[in-house]
Amino acid sequence: MGEAFKRIETKMTYKEYLNLPEGERVELIDGYVYNMVAPSRIHQEVSMNLSRIFSNFLLGKECKVYAAPFDVRLIKEGQREDEADTVVQPDLSIICDKSKLDERGCKGAPDMIIEIVSPSTASIDYIKKLNLYEKFKVKEYWIVNPIEKIVIVFCLIITENMENLKFMERKI
Repeated sequence: MGEAFKRIETKMTYKEYLNLPEGERVELIDGYVYNMVAPSRIHQEVSMNLSRIFSNFLLGKECKVYAAPFDVRLIKEGQREDEADTVVQPDLSIICDKSKLDERGCKGAPDMIIEIVSPSTASIDYIKKLNLYEKFKVKEYWIVNPIEKIVIVFCLIITENMENLKFMERKI
């Protein structure tokens, strides 16, 4: 099996992303296209277990859990949706604000994102996506590493003046 997450030296917008062939799994991060391949069996097992646990917990509540592939469009302030250059497909997304949901997925930051690390995605999940989710104000970001059996939880800390907006790390 090839690399699970490989950057292609092509930039595109959400408008162009929508014209990709159906079934093609890619993410856009700052306009760069990242190809994705089918996850491993362990990855899928962890994803299904977490999805079941969160779905059961959220049953009857406002928040809903969505499993990949599920588009999350992160749009910069002042940017039109078709100009957006960041569309990710987190392993799990939890959204509490129904107004962010539409037929295409989620427009704006989910309340919580969970990424399950594989060896080929580690630098993306631990660095690139951590910074991305912090920038777009995702309230909670979990990185689940099934090989090391570690879950790192990042919670967004917001101060009164919003100047110290950052993630706080907690291992569980």
